[in-house]
Amino acid sequence: MKKRRPSENENEETDENEDRLSDLPDCIILHILSFLNTKHVVQTCVLSTRWKHLWKCIPTLILHSSRFTSLKKFDTFVSNIFILRDSSTELHAFDLDIEHRGNIEPQLLKKIANYVSSHDTHLRDLGISLRGDISLIFSCVSSCRALTSLRLKAYPRVNDNVYAETLFPKSLNLPLLTSLDLTNFDFCGGENCHEPFLAYTKLNSLVLRSCRIGGNAQFFSISSDTLVNLALHSNSYAVIQIKLSTPNLCTFEFTGDIIPKLCEGGLSSVKQVNIDSQNILACSGDALILFSWLLDLSNVESLTVTSTILQILSLVPAMLEVKLPSLYNLKSLKVELIPLDDGLLRLLMKENMLKKAAAKSSKEVFKLKKAFKARLEPPAIPDGIVDFLRQNSPSAEVNITTNYPSSFNLKQVEESIKGAKIIKYCSRFSVPSSSVASASAAKSAF
Repeated sequence: MKKRRPSENENEETDENEDRLSDLPDCIILHILSFLNTKHVVQTCVLSTRWKHLWKCIPTLILHSSRFTSLKKFDTFVSNIFILRDSSTELHAFDLDIEHRGNIEPQLLKKIANYVSSHDTHLRDLGISLRGDISLIFSCVSSCRALTSLRLKAYPRVNDNVYAETLFPKSLNLPLLTSLDLTNFDFCGGENCHEPFLAYTKLNSLVLRSCRIGGNAQFFSISSDTLVNLALHSNSYAVIQIKLSTPNLCTFEFTGDIIPKLCEGGLSSVKQVNIDSQNILACSGDALILFSWLLDLSNVESLTVTSTILQILSLVPAMLEVKLPSLYNLKSLKVELIPLDDGLLRLLMKENMLKKAAAKSSKEVFKLKKAFKARLEPPAIPDGIVDFLRQNSPSAEVNITTNYPSSFNLKQVEESIKGAKIIKYCSRFSVPSSSVASASAAKSAF
């Protein structure tokens, strides 16, 4: 008697019901689970007998209090994890985030610090984000000599309406550290203060977010012979200038409203720059600082800025008449259009436009004032500024993007960037329009 061959539909059903994940070796499954929050990893224990204890051998712990309804439940979960997890399994990465449940209890923090310290030999990646006294874990961090990546986020503590600073320690003994990401820390500056990053002899990437430079310091130093990537985000610099002693720096990213001065030569090695500011209180002093940054970009190949940055730069007196000693290697200029809010920058731009009109005739001033009353806005990209930036690299590709296409007069934008090779208008709400070969082709699209 011949065996009946399964039909095509039966084969498809068998394939759909097949548990291919469980057929994978443990090491592959554990690698996949290492990307999940630990709470979800533990829940896999109900899948089958094989999965019952598999989670105990995961080399990564991701513990976020936001996954729990209370800090008490989070405390209980963490305690159980530490007890039940296979103690012989190496811990390679630990990510703790207690952001949404108030200040962490010292007892819980001590428990976490002790557990991390007990696995310090193999721990490579450590991230800690919490409210409370984060200084309690610095001794734990310093014991992790194998760390290559460290992320610390200390939420500001306010006692009796007074800001309680969180000072970054003078030294953490982390000889293998390559990546450092710090949020809400305080540093001292000036000649009598330590070099906070000089001890990390393998440091490759440094990110400072919402950090403060206190005291009456005249400057703040960032020194590293190995640093390649530097990002400064929304920091508060109560200093005159920042000294960058980073000869191998390749990428520099800045976002924030307070634009710091940089000592001459600090950006000379950089090849990729991203500058973003929505400073509605920008003044001519900020414009001159940004202009000094431009003068230092002797090796930059990719420059990304917001339209606000270009608007601030337009406040520099007679800037378009300057022959730039930099930007000779520029290959790509990217401009993100963002709406100009009401503020000092808007007023200064209008005043600047009136001054230029007055240089022509009183009739031009009258026409411009009348246009302002009719709600004429300062140009998103000031006339001539793109050509100014490309004067030493006229073949540099230009890309214009925006998430707010309805907020701009795109024809006006087009007229300000004649000669651009590529113009893209895109929105998070729609498919980007196709690229065009020149500004004249872009004009025909409207």
